[in-house]
Amino acid sequence: MDPATAVPTYETPRGAVDLQRFGTEHPRVRVGPHGHRDLELLYFERGGGDHRVGGNTWPARAGDVVLIAPGQVHDLAGIGSDAVGWAVEFSPQDIRDVRADSSSLLLWRSNPLLNPFVAAEMDPDVGRFCVAEPDRERWVRRLHDLRRELREQPDGHEGAVAALLLLLLTDVARLAHDVAGAMRARDQPLLAHVFEIIESRYTERLTLRDVAAAVGLSGGYLTTVVRERTGRTVVDWILERRLAAARALLLGSDLTVEAIALRVGFQDPAYFSRRFRLAHGCAPGAWRRASGG
Repeated sequence: MDPATAVPTYETPRGAVDLQRFGTEHPRVRVGPHGHRDLELLYFERGGGDHRVGGNTWPARAGDVVLIAPGQVHDLAGIGSDAVGWAVEFSPQDIRDVRADSSSLLLWRSNPLLNPFVAAEMDPDVGRFCVAEPDRERWVRRLHDLRRELREQPDGHEGAVAALLLLLLTDVARLAHDVAGAMRARDQPLLAHVFEIIESRYTERLTLRDVAAAVGLSGGYLTTVVRERTGRTVVDWILERRLAAARALLLGSDLTVEAIALRVGFQDPAYFSRRFRLAHGCAPGAWRRASGG
């Protein structure tokens, strides 16, 4: 990178979780554009001003969750004087699913809880969510609990930190699955309709032609619109929804790989295995064993 355009890059110690509460005077806000070698989750307790990720600039709103993938540059210098947020940074190499054996590390792009970061890496706008107002107190309480464990380090704090981080990531995963709701919140009714169709019919023989017919557009035009606004095509999103459902069943059920393939909408189990291997670097059965499922 040209030294003139280089930005500060922060990194957590291996196996560590870093939590910081920030406002306009925080050093990482004042520094302007910066990046991270690890994963970062931002939560805005109070909003105001703007936040920039890559080429996207958004209002910093109370309840917003923003996911920052490794290497992405973001800039908090535009937040308002009343804005208060939390930044949770953690090393992807050391994320373990508590259901897995402690020696079983998951590559971050293969961990279902981190899948929203994969989407954010492709398109920052897909990595932005809003926590419903009734749930915001719970988010803040968990963040305060996490900060206390990290600061005071009582006996057993390592397990408590891991559990609290897992709860936060689980909440993010739930927010990420409501893609249609997120699109409605962004005033994207066409995209909301597309994702509602995918959510309700992904277990069927659902194709681009089916989705296009349901929204009254040609397949080519719909592909262009969805790709421009989300960074992925309709077919990509159908595949991702099926793979997300497959990952959940691999971890949470005793169904065979063949049965899971059919249940999540793949008519050919061999094709499912090929697509899974392309996405995760290993076959579904091997992924299940490595994940402790």
